[in-house]
Amino acid sequence: MPSKGVQVFTYIGVPDISLELSVPKQTITRRDQGFWSGSLEVEARNIDSFFNKKGRFTFKVFHRGNQITEQWIDVNALTGNASGGTMESIADTPSIFHDNFIISYGLYEAGPGHDPLPNQHQCYVTVTQNYTNWITNLAPPGSDFEKKPFHRLVLPSAHDVGMNSMESSAALLRKVGGAVVSTMLARTDDMVCRVVDKLSGYPIELIAPNIIYSLSITQKDSLESMLRIGARYFEFRPARLHSSIRGRDALPDKLYFMHSAIPGMGYDTFLEGIVKFLRANKNEIIVVQLRWDGVPSDCAHPSSEEKKQYLEKAIRDHAGGEINVGNLDDMKHRTISELRRDKKRLLMLDSVDTLSTYTDDGNATINGQSIVDALPRVLEDRGAQRRAGFVLIQCQATATNIQKALLHSIKDAGVTTSVLLATKGLCDHKTLPWCRDNVVDRCELGKTVVLMNDWLDGATVDVAVGLSRRRLAK
Repeated sequence: MPSKGVQVFTYIGVPDISLELSVPKQTITRRDQGFWSGSLEVEARNIDSFFNKKGRFTFKVFHRGNQITEQWIDVNALTGNASGGTMESIADTPSIFHDNFIISYGLYEAGPGHDPLPNQHQCYVTVTQNYTNWITNLAPPGSDFEKKPFHRLVLPSAHDVGMNSMESSAALLRKVGGAVVSTMLARTDDMVCRVVDKLSGYPIELIAPNIIYSLSITQKDSLESMLRIGARYFEFRPARLHSSIRGRDALPDKLYFMHSAIPGMGYDTFLEGIVKFLRANKNEIIVVQLRWDGVPSDCAHPSSEEKKQYLEKAIRDHAGGEINVGNLDDMKHRTISELRRDKKRLLMLDSVDTLSTYTDDGNATINGQSIVDALPRVLEDRGAQRRAGFVLIQCQATATNIQKALLHSIKDAGVTTSVLLATKGLCDHKTLPWCRDNVVDRCELGKTVVLMNDWLDGATVDVAVGLSRRRLAK
């Protein structure tokens, strides 16, 4: 009989939690802490209706027997499609904050399956503690850990933080029209250009929002939520709108996060959110790195004076005299206690050289194995680590660099069919355990380590906090 699989990836980081996963006539319950993955099958023979062969995939989270949340989607055992329910769109799956817990989750709809993308639907669920004040709790004021260098920390990071919603892109599309998507992508990405050529005559402008979702959206939580989940390092690429759009009143003329030439979060909005969070959480420390890799010259880059004005305005309007701005030297040479004493809790970096584990070949993967294979090779050069400003471990896959995967992502673009979401669980369950087991020994103790990921989740942060604890104890 026909059936459709759902591959589930879970991480439990706190005690007294149980996860119940179910499809018709099959239930799996997980209580053990740590990583787990398994599959459930929506089988037509297990669905009582003769005409409707949709079966519900559900996950429930319990704490000491009390249900915290229930999320679900209907899976058609005949066509393989998934629809309806609470996980029908990426935008409808924000992290859930409940007492001292955070539940992060997401769903990739595989449809009938397209090689080389997964044939099964992919669902990930993480349950961890609330890490709003994780540096404060790990290194409390007056503690021995507070006297340790800040660079001992491993900082969780949300990759492409500014691409967490469609707000800017949707406003642009309403004003300029969907055809601008192919124009911008073709001008800024050679592979996308080749794929667009293959789809000649395809009504790309009609599915423009879904294309942006599929190729550019890498986060789904608000900035405030990402900070509460535990992110403490951000890269931001501030630039003006593409010259072909600027001046057409599509969006206010200001600096935006740029994913190639697709605009995301405003730089002023980002800085305001960071400063407000630091003021509300008085012992936390955040690092921001400005860089412009991948941003085309048609998107005007800010001058030094303009960058200064944006930062000074955020501090003047929102810091209340409680936050000073630090730099790379502070990150490299100050203790946590010294940074707090001097109120230097926002460390701003500008195009600082890093030792990044990202490689075009290694990160162009569906299952993450090539990322794990590349990690020890990149990190074995201790001299390169010492010369770099810090070490950046990139856990996320860039499956958009695989042409067949990219083709399906554009042609069949939808709000749950992101190729970037397709790889989330598969990669995390290889990269994060590797980092947990190897970073302390393979990374220089005298260099800050950043753990970066798409769709920031509690497992990424839990691993980073655990590594920070071990490095501070040395």
